[in-house]
Amino acid sequence: MTTPNELRLLPWSGPGDKPCYLSTDDPDGYMSRLADDIEAAQLSAASELLEEASEALNSEHTSHDEMRRLVRELTGALRDIFRVATSRGRRQPTSDPRESAY
Repeated sequence: MTTPNELRLLPWSGPGDKPCYLSTDDPDGYMSRLADDIEAAQLSAASELLEEASEALNSEHTSHDEMRRLVRELTGALRDIFRVATSRGRRQPTSDPRESAY
């Protein structure tokens, strides 16, 4: 049986918002590179959106509709980034933290 640590959580979801996984030992394979590229695009988009939101918060002229749009987009970006962080965390080698202390 394959354990969850052997599967890569992909940066997109399937039907019904169910998670998609990749089972491969090849980090340079087509699907791995595609997932890497999409993760990079998601991180970049979130960074740009964070800057936009910061500017909107500092402006007295930001409308309620604009703030609602930003909250909607930030929610989606946070969902993407959480998935990326979860995926990357699962792929980290597990080691005993006491080993690095000596």
